[in-house]
Formats: sequence, structure tokens, C-alpha cells
Amino acid sequence: MAALFQRAMGDGFDRLHPRLRQRFSAGLDSGTSCIGRGTMDRIWHGGAAVRPFLALGAVRNILVPEAGRDVPFTIENVPYTDARGREAVTFVRTFLLPGRPRRFDAAMVYSPERGCIVDYLGTHHHLACDLFPEPDGRGGLVIRSGPLRFREGPLDAGVPAPLGGAAEVRERYDERAGRFRISVRVTNPLLGPVFGYQGSFTAEHPRTGRRPLPARLRPAREEARP
Repeated sequence: MAALFQRAMGDGFDRLHPRLRQRFSAGLDSGTSCIGRGTMDRIWHGGAAVRPFLALGAVRNILVPEAGRDVPFTIENVPYTDARGREAVTFVRTFLLPGRPRRFDAAMVYSPERGCIVDYLGTHHHLACDLFPEPDGRGGLVIRSGPLRFREGPLDAGVPAPLGGAAEVRERYDERAGRFRISVRVTNPLLGPVFGYQGSFTAEHPRTGRRPLPARLRPAREEARP
């Protein structure tokens, strides 16, 4: 079976740089993961009004409430079978900020019902959104998010736009430097810029086969609803 991003992008996946295709091919059938290590040149957040939201999200590894420069960074994309039998891939980002490392956790699945990737956020997957990846025309990748959904027990509701956020991720491979370059920006329709980071990293692709997901990467709760 094709990797998540290949299923979501169709022929557009073939227009990515070969190193990006390799990076986003982590999956159960390929038997590989992708581990990136590098530095975020800058982690930023918006004004005082957004800080309570960032602090609340950080409790469950959603977003990062601190700002910083030249921050060591890792991203772990490891495929696994979730509790519902679906193929999933972790997107666990660790920022080694001074005094306190921070994580921004997510797991992604491809939803045939929605025809796109679904991104489950945080340690408990209470928040989910659709992701729409596309080539940027220069070998790079652009990912834009749809509206947020909140799930807890029987509750399944869309997050009102003024309380939510929209993310845009841009990633490309810099052949001269031999590094991936990434820029992430989250905005809110009322508050404007909320959070983001930009920097670069290298990647390796260790074999994982179909081994169980390490406990440190597994979410505390998994959401079945796409």
C-alpha cells in the first residue's frame, strides 16, 4: 500500500524532490521510519493574548509556549498500527529549549472517507484536523490544515473559527546544504499569528518493519473518528 502522503497527493507526490519523497514514504509497507535532527533557527509566538492558549496546549504536547533561537530539534516519523487497526505515522517533534524540553505530538492517518490525511494532535488526540498536502512547483511541499474538530467521549464538534487555528507547513530539500528546510506558521482569524518555527535538519531512515511503537511515542489515548 502507498504511504500516507502518496495516497493523499496522488500524482502530485511524484513532483516532490526525491529526498522529500523518501522522507514522506515512512510506512508499514516500506518498513522504514524517518528521524530528523537539526536546529530551529527561530521559534516564535504571537502577542500576550495567545500565550494562555499556548500554555494550555502545552499540557498535552500541542504547540510550544516558549520562544527561542538556535534550538536543537528532532522529529520522529514512525509508522505503526493504531488501536483501530489503521496505519498511522507519528509526527513527534522535540524542541530542546533551555531548561525544559518541549514536545509537539501528532499522529497522522489517511482517511478514505474524507479523502485526505487526518492529523490527531497531542497526547490524547482530543483535537483533529484535515491536512491537504500539495507540491509547491519547485520540488517542495506545502501542507495546509482545515478546521479543527474536538472529540471527547460522545462529544464530536467543530471548534469555532475564533478559537481555532490554521497551519501552513512548507518543507523543501536544500541540495547545496544537504538539509531539509522547514517553516511552520499557525494563525488565528482574530488574533493573527499564534506560533511557528523555522530551521533545518538532516534525516535518516532506519528500518522499523512492523515492530510495536515505542511507548514514549505512543499517544495516551487514540481517537477512532476521522
